[in-house]
Amino acid sequence: MFDFAVFGSLFLTLFVIMDPPGITPIFLALTSGRPAKVQRRMAWQAVCVAFGVIAVFGICGQQILDYLHVSVPALMIAGGLLLLLIALDLLTGKTDEPKQTKDVNVALVPLGMPLLAGPGAIVSVILAVQKADGVTGQISVWCAIIAMHVVLWITMRYSLVIIRVIKDGGVVLVTRLAGMMLSAIAVQQIINGVLQVIHTA
Repeated sequence: MFDFAVFGSLFLTLFVIMDPPGITPIFLALTSGRPAKVQRRMAWQAVCVAFGVIAVFGICGQQILDYLHVSVPALMIAGGLLLLLIALDLLTGKTDEPKQTKDVNVALVPLGMPLLAGPGAIVSVILAVQKADGVTGQISVWCAIIAMHVVLWITMRYSLVIIRVIKDGGVVLVTRLAGMMLSAIAVQQIINGVLQVIHTA
């Protein structure tokens, strides 16, 4: 039988961590000025990258971290620093780089990782896979992961309608707001990583 408790628990956890409503303004800011077809492709690519990263860590995440001698707090701090760099670019308006480079970078970094497949989501999936009992538990866990990524894709895919409504001036405002939000997320992630280091020392 399908374990709805496991499914619901992991889905809600990932929903809070990956935050589809919160990712919308950041996605709009990073993809503004591109044709709708390119934006839709980037939304799909970002979700695919996030799912790929989550799937790899769900299958053999603990082994990867152990092999590289990387702790979870170190992963959190590194992800926070990367997000902070992106946030500073959004706040200062330094995102006008060549489109080809920008297309690749936005789909992979920061959208795919670490915004969607960040340390919090990775750790949650690793723990959920380890705690899942039997085939039923594993199926429930992976269904929750797939369902979450479907929600993320739908959110970003249809957020493109907002761009047509708010025009260029609104996009600039959204970009600055997204930079503020992203910088706060980055700083909080760094703080959480440092606190975990202190706690385990």
